[in-house]
Amino acid sequence: MLIVQKYGGTSVRDPERIRNVARRAVRTLDAGHRVVVVVSAMAGETNALVALARELGGDDPDRREYDQLVSLGESKTIALVALAIQRLGRPARSFTGAQVRVETDDAHERARIQHIDSERLLEVTGGGAVAVVAGFQGVSPRGDVTTLGRGGSDTSAVAIAAAIGADVCEIYTDVDGVYTTDPNLVPGARKLTRISYEEMLEMASLGAKVLQIRSVKFAMRYGVPIHVRSSFHDGEGTWVVREEEVVEQLVVSGVTYNRNEAKIRVRSVKDAPGVAAALFTPLAEAGIVVDMIVQNVSEDGSTDMTFTVPRDDFQRAMELAAQAAGGVGARDVEGDKAIAKVSVVGLGMKDHAGVAARMFQVLAQERINIQLISTSEIKISVVIEEKYVELAVRALHDAFVGNAEEAA
Repeated sequence: MLIVQKYGGTSVRDPERIRNVARRAVRTLDAGHRVVVVVSAMAGETNALVALARELGGDDPDRREYDQLVSLGESKTIALVALAIQRLGRPARSFTGAQVRVETDDAHERARIQHIDSERLLEVTGGGAVAVVAGFQGVSPRGDVTTLGRGGSDTSAVAIAAAIGADVCEIYTDVDGVYTTDPNLVPGARKLTRISYEEMLEMASLGAKVLQIRSVKFAMRYGVPIHVRSSFHDGEGTWVVREEEVVEQLVVSGVTYNRNEAKIRVRSVKDAPGVAAALFTPLAEAGIVVDMIVQNVSEDGSTDMTFTVPRDDFQRAMELAAQAAGGVGARDVEGDKAIAKVSVVGLGMKDHAGVAARMFQVLAQERINIQLISTSEIKISVVIEEKYVELAVRALHDAFVGNAEEAA
């Protein structure tokens, strides 16, 4: 098999953990497989480089130089991993994103992969060596170093797996799989054996931290099986695969939450064509992602427009909403950062009626008020007061997953 193994920052935190990565890669090689290892920077390395960039370059440093600097963490790790593999008596070669030709657009700090040259990796692995590649990195059409944004090493690994036709992309991390909810919050959370791309995509977008959302999109688009595993033992993890490969579909496979939410309400605007566009266009132009949107129309022909944005963008979004509100004759703009989003996700929801009703009943029994609701075919999300997040997650997990005989 041709296997891509990705190791995050905690997996390469120090020399001993790097040796552990090297031993695992060598065991895979000795089992007769071809191996590409994709690594992140050592834990804490990127944060330290970001701090240096801001100390010397200000709060908004030049983006080209920022990428040049923060990409150094991965360049350091690939050399160390390659040396550790060589010390075990096996050949290894390290490659930066530019050396592999992970070609991206020129959007520094959030570049998008456009093409990966697979020839060099296939040549190295075909010759019996381990190819060690820097995650997170790319190269622009001008030849400048680019970075893919936080969590970009997951995206690098899955994109490389797709480019070289790998049989599986193994994501090694400090957890041993994908759970039905955060096990730190709910001790009874269960590890899923298999989960569909669609479910994982929803869970990643709704706050689950196991996989970066762009990596799941790549895997789904190119049919790359992902195996989420622990860096610290050899047990089976969770397979992220096509829907038809999930043997048993739970009604609800996971309960997620996201505290990085803020709510904005634009009050009493005219209910007329063009108002929504006038409100949301400035936010889009500023790169602010709007999530849930609710419009309430009153009898006098005015409307309240309520929407959520990432909490990190709240202040800027409030300023832009206030400016736009003046242009559409709104009464005022209100904001609330003390909210969170809680969601239930599951392929089985497509074939089972009453999931929404049951969810609302559970929250009502806990006296938790629902502020906003958003649905899709396989998910239901609600906005609630942040102080009730843990209570809501535990209650919903008990109601939908706790009584299930199996979690996969």
